[in-house]
Amino acid sequence: MNFQEIKGEDYSVQYVPESETVKIQGELSLTGSADYAPIAQLLNEIAELNPPTITLDLKKLEFLNSSGISMLSKFAIAMRKKKTIQLAVIGSDEIAWQRKSLQNLLKLCPNLQLTLE
Repeated sequence: MNFQEIKGEDYSVQYVPESETVKIQGELSLTGSADYAPIAQLLNEIAELNPPTITLDLKKLEFLNSSGISMLSKFAIAMRKKKTIQLAVIGSDEIAWQRKSLQNLLKLCPNLQLTLE
């Protein structure tokens, strides 16, 4: 799969295949699961490739609403079921919602590697 990007007015989602990293940045406040479907589809397509690791780089994601957190949660649950893929999440310790919400992903996917920088 090649480099892919989903852009909105206040956010961007970039897939970097060389590092199997998805960089999500900006303010992601889409209306509901239908609006998050292209991002969820991209994540699922990457998972279907069965890379050893998928990294979600959220360090520059300043805001994520509850629908976005739900999308990430569903992806973490799907990754828990795929025993062959290590899910890594890199967040920012300086962004309040990340300190609180990203810890919850560990409950959904216990083998997740969470790093707050």
